[in-house]
Amino acid sequence: MSKEHHPRSSDDLPIVVAALYRFVALPHHQQLRPSIESVLAENNVKGSLLLASEGINGTIAGSRRGINAVLEHLRSIPEFAELEVKESACAEQPFRRSRVRLKREIVTMGVQGIDPNQSVGTYVDPNDWNDLIADPDVVLIDTRNEYEISIGSFEGAQNPHTESFREFPEFVDRHLDPAKQKKVAMFCTGGIRCEKSTALLKQKGFQEVYHLRGGILKYLETVPESESKWNGDCFVFDQRVSVGHGLTEGEHVMCFACGWPVSKEDQRHPDFEAGVHCPNCVNEISEERKRRFAERQAMWEKQGRLPKGHAHP
Repeated sequence: MSKEHHPRSSDDLPIVVAALYRFVALPHHQQLRPSIESVLAENNVKGSLLLASEGINGTIAGSRRGINAVLEHLRSIPEFAELEVKESACAEQPFRRSRVRLKREIVTMGVQGIDPNQSVGTYVDPNDWNDLIADPDVVLIDTRNEYEISIGSFEGAQNPHTESFREFPEFVDRHLDPAKQKKVAMFCTGGIRCEKSTALLKQKGFQEVYHLRGGILKYLETVPESESKWNGDCFVFDQRVSVGHGLTEGEHVMCFACGWPVSKEDQRHPDFEAGVHCPNCVNEISEERKRRFAERQAMWEKQGRLPKGHAHP
């Protein structure tokens, strides 16, 4: 995305949400932290950014002017000149604070020697994605985690049933074979996990490996709903919880006991109690924890500071 291009909804709502990443050799990443923290604070931009020797990753939110200032600063760093950014908008600030953290990986796979700067799969633009996944020889894999896939995915996509991205390499070893799966297409929320996933498959000898440029978010922004092969909503890592076609905010809320997104239907389920438990975890939480969560919920309600994830249906 160029500096000049912004989704049309960003100017209509007060808060711009920018998901960004860049895989690049960054041996001096620790030195970049202070200036990035300063520009976030100066422009009242909140969210979280990760810095590692392999690049930058994160999601931030603020005013149009504030986001522009932060992106201008980041792009002034030579390694981030080609920063990958996807924007959407929401009515309220989805983050409570800003932070810049130093990490070993900007997306944790836990496999040494995987370098998307050296080898990745073939990028496929959103407008060409439907044709690719319609090919019967293509194996389509959702690289996200179980709780994300539970609320939406592409038609025909395989669910690896992972609880974290660290488990994905094991799924590949158990279920994929370069001699059998000749064409593999993968996708994730914004594209970053697919960068590493395709690099992993290339390392393991897979020849035709494809991934969705810009991830699900870019597809939902770009492809008309009438032509879409996406079913459901897309989980996002902020207090919006989910977005749909056109990147409109979804109706899911977050269960703060287990972290799973809760649909509008499940919010009416007798096993859902806002801030305490949901149908996914009601039988997994002790009575003591339920009591403590209920007290916390009552305190938040009294103070009138409930985030979306705690809102009553």
